[in-house]
Amino acid sequence: MNTEYIHRNSNDRDLNEREKSVLRSIVQSYILTASPVGSRFLSKTSEEFTLSPATIRNVMADLEDLNFISHPHTSAGRVPTDKGYRCYVDTLMDVRELSEKDRHVVKDQLQALSQDQALKDASRILGALSHCLAIVELPQMLDINVKKAHLVPLSSNRLLIVMELDSNIVRTVTLETDIVYDSALLDHTTHFINSRISGKSIRFLRDHIVEMMMDGTSGQHSLLRLFIDSVDTLLSPHVSSDEKVHIAGARHLLEYPEFDSPNQLKGVIELVENEDVIIHLLDHHDDLQQQSVKIVIGNELREEKLHEYSLVMGSYTMKGAHGSIGLIGPKRMNYAKMVSLVQYMGQVLSQSG
Repeated sequence: MNTEYIHRNSNDRDLNEREKSVLRSIVQSYILTASPVGSRFLSKTSEEFTLSPATIRNVMADLEDLNFISHPHTSAGRVPTDKGYRCYVDTLMDVRELSEKDRHVVKDQLQALSQDQALKDASRILGALSHCLAIVELPQMLDINVKKAHLVPLSSNRLLIVMELDSNIVRTVTLETDIVYDSALLDHTTHFINSRISGKSIRFLRDHIVEMMMDGTSGQHSLLRLFIDSVDTLLSPHVSSDEKVHIAGARHLLEYPEFDSPNQLKGVIELVENEDVIIHLLDHHDDLQQQSVKIVIGNELREEKLHEYSLVMGSYTMKGAHGSIGLIGPKRMNYAKMVSLVQYMGQVLSQSG
């Protein structure tokens, strides 16, 4: 699998092979059991190495000194820290192709759907297969280029502005105006606007449209001002202004023992009810290259309510528009499967677009 990981570099010394083996086994065991992992448990159950419990205890002590694992409460076992999980996903995890069964579930259920329905169902399918909170952000068109604009008179006081974008997307807005104009002025203003905007991206125009229009002639000033005032609608980065994200699978988080306390339950509910937090989270970490996967763990999320969670995030492209997909679950999630699932979902959504 050709997966690119985006992560923070660590200045700590590299672990030796024995330390890597023990850390990998601790993380994998904790993912499966949600119970602190002891040296005797590892010596009996891990097939990766044959070390005595005493040797494993010494290695675990070194890993704890390096802050890769911690010693919760009075338990004899250890659990991975954020740093331990980061080391695991960056260097120790073995990512494989998504199972054929799961690939069929994703592809068969999404292939025949319309774009809008595919995006909505994608969150449901992701939630069901991952047992995590699944997020599908609707495509953002910031990197789509503008072809040209048209100013079309509908009546003496109504003007239609049409914006043609790449990927056969058209935006329109109808405006009431008391500006007196003739066909020559409309044509001249349209030519002037297109000389400035054609071939530019929505992202660029949203940042620079006003300064780009400032050198318009005085005779065009009122029409140009009308055009500039309509930019928020014509150059909206979202495919739909009503919805920005689909969320599914919140109930799955309640199945994890680490989230069975009232405080954790409250945090899950607040997360689902506040879409702005999720959108901000995706936007903050949206520095992905095509087909890459990003893993953000615990405190790296920079959101106090999410310190016990991790985010696995990918992307897709529909008709030239970029969208993000993600899974939020416990830090103890099965990262290898989540990476494969997010990456494959991104591929299928991109093909369906």
